[in-house]
Amino acid sequence: MVCAAAAGALLLSKQAFVPAPKTHRRAQISAVAGSVAALGAAPAFADEIGDAAKKLSEASYPYLKEINWNSIQFLAKPGPASAVDWAKAIDKAIVMGTAMDSKLLQDAVQAHIKAIKSIDANGVTSKTDYTAVNAAIGRLVASVPEDTTMAVYNAFDAIVPKDVAEYQMSQVKADDAKAAYAAFMDFKDVVRTHPIAPGVDVSTSKISEAKLSAIAEAANALSSASYPFMKDVDWTSDIYLKPFPGQSAPTVLKAVNKALVMGAAMDPKLLKEAGEAHHNAIAGIDANGLLSASDYYRVNAALGKLVASVPEAKTLEVFNAFKDAVGTYIPNNLYTLVGNPGDALAAYSAFWQFKDVVKAAQM
Repeated sequence: MVCAAAAGALLLSKQAFVPAPKTHRRAQISAVAGSVAALGAAPAFADEIGDAAKKLSEASYPYLKEINWNSIQFLAKPGPASAVDWAKAIDKAIVMGTAMDSKLLQDAVQAHIKAIKSIDANGVTSKTDYTAVNAAIGRLVASVPEDTTMAVYNAFDAIVPKDVAEYQMSQVKADDAKAAYAAFMDFKDVVRTHPIAPGVDVSTSKISEAKLSAIAEAANALSSASYPFMKDVDWTSDIYLKPFPGQSAPTVLKAVNKALVMGAAMDPKLLKEAGEAHHNAIAGIDANGLLSASDYYRVNAALGKLVASVPEAKTLEVFNAFKDAVGTYIPNNLYTLVGNPGDALAAYSAFWQFKDVVKAAQM
């Protein structure tokens, strides 16, 4: 596994992100930039986040190697928080994602893809790839407003039991964990004091407006036909937060890697539009976790356009990877949990018609 921030985040304290003297720092940057411009020279900025990532990786790699990354516990929900609680926390992460610099986001995804290729039998990536992941994540977080980052931390801090960190500590050498924590705190300070202004999102796909409109129309048909099925589903069930039965962490990681590859190929502008559609939908869910019919349509339309921006081969690789991980048991079991099987069949039929429209528009 290569989630570099996860190990430190489990131990992160609430005092970690102290508001920086941003006005003073901006004045310093402006002064330096003005002086360089006056001299007619091109400014050469040091890679402080990259340098800090090297120090973090060096100090925390021993700790990383002690973690059992093949454990299924990383795929399980910690604590008693409800599915709706988790949806609300994930929403904060979606908001943070939509605020990120698109180029840095793509770089971070590519770093994870490369790191997954170098993992050993214990799920540990190489130190070089680990460093690249840390640097990419650091730059990515630096492109997001501090209060947005803290909103994510606070949301997950509220639903993850406090004894999770204690348990994780008990599974490794305490000194190595403490060294990793100290290095992470130093890294966090560098990231916080070196903000990066996100760039303007530019569409990379060449999908015509006519095809985008066709996807929107198909999404409307799908949403109308499948919303009764949506209302039949128990969205408060913990079943959606459980690991795939009978599947190992490495198997699921391979499927996730295919999703990362697909994500890296997505149109950045459409990706953010899809994130915003999900954010709005989660904000409007009811006590049973059901989103409104209008928000459901907007999510379907946004996802259809997003998938259309990706080559068909990459989409099918994700489908096949998760098909193997899910098997036949999960869909058969979910079908039995629906109150009206006819609604499920109608939704299935409408989805395949929607798929054909998206495929016709696909790059």
